[in-house]
Amino acid sequence: MELKYIKHYHPDTQAQVQALIKKDKLAEHILGKYPKTHTIKTDKALFTYIMNYKNEHMRKSDPLSKALYDGKVQTLNALGTHRFISRVQGGKLKAKNEIRVAPIFRNMPEEFLRMIVIHELAHFKEKEHNKAFYKLCEHMEPSYHQLEFDLRLYLTQMDISTKLY
Repeated sequence: MELKYIKHYHPDTQAQVQALIKKDKLAEHILGKYPKTHTIKTDKALFTYIMNYKNEHMRKSDPLSKALYDGKVQTLNALGTHRFISRVQGGKLKAKNEIRVAPIFRNMPEEFLRMIVIHELAHFKEKEHNKAFYKLCEHMEPSYHQLEFDLRLYLTQMDISTKLY
């Protein structure tokens, strides 16, 4: 099986994942670490959730105008998107920030939703995926990289079987 979500990881890591898949233990591994899903199902609840993180970690950054689960966000290419929209209104430049999250996150563990929210919030300050970007992600969530990896395992399991939650 092609491991498209972890293909850039070290071959030893890929071999360990393949072994879990072969033994039919990947779902058990994920459920052992993340046994339940969250209750943030609506766009309004998502907006509130994101605003809480923004206010806690990025109070002085640009305001968030909109947050929603968006069916147009494709899982393989992007799990979430950040949009920065500038408009001229009168003599002023108005800026709006939007975060759109793939609907698959409605039924995932809260830790994975938090990881993608932090990722998109980090784009408020750092537009590129560079060292400063990942440092900011780690500042907001010290286990950011582990959560990202575990999310990739979750998505791999979803490709194999939808038997998770």
